[in-house]
Amino acid sequence: MAITAAPGTVVVYTDVVCAWSTVALHRFYAERARAGLEEQVRVDHRLFLLEDLNSFPIPKRFLDSEIPVVGALDPDFGWKPWQGDAATWPITSLLANEAVHAAKAQSAAAAEELDMAIRRAFFADSRPISLLHELVGIAEGCPAVDAGAVREALEDGRARGEMVRDYREHADEVQGSPHFFLADGSDVHNPGIELHWVGEAGAGFPVVDADDPDAMAALVRRAAGS
Repeated sequence: MAITAAPGTVVVYTDVVCAWSTVALHRFYAERARAGLEEQVRVDHRLFLLEDLNSFPIPKRFLDSEIPVVGALDPDFGWKPWQGDAATWPITSLLANEAVHAAKAQSAAAAEELDMAIRRAFFADSRPISLLHELVGIAEGCPAVDAGAVREALEDGRARGEMVRDYREHADEVQGSPHFFLADGSDVHNPGIELHWVGEAGAGFPVVDADDPDAMAALVRRAAGS
């Protein structure tokens, strides 16, 4: 089944612990605000579960090698290497992604806000986002989100089934996190950024071959139909 986006909506397949998608979304929101299109263009968050795809827990060594590179691309985000005790490193993002989808049941704006707040909690504040109470606490800091409803959804699992079904159904069509799909039928993986790994992934490091910040502004304009 083809992936379709409604007019004024960008479907984005991603994982909250993906650094590259965090750069992409941070840039997307900045360009959307610069264009004055916050109400005209919304993100429809979809799951691309990296831990399932790769069959291993969130790999700290991968992110340790990525953060200096992505941090240079978007330093205003506030990236930090993991500052917490190693024992508190979250090995799964499933519940965190589920929280975003629980918020999406409230509104696209709620999902956008909670998704970015979880990313900041992980990448900037070293919070253990695999824990229920942490996610509820993050949601409580988001004005657009009903944190109590998120808690209820996480406790009864109402968002997980649809989230995972969509991931399974479209996994072969998604190139990776992030992959943007627009209402005009176009799509782009990791817009504006081309990279390769030197050495074995996790033991080596990523190298950015090209970075076109204007690519995101163009994507926002296309999403708005202009």
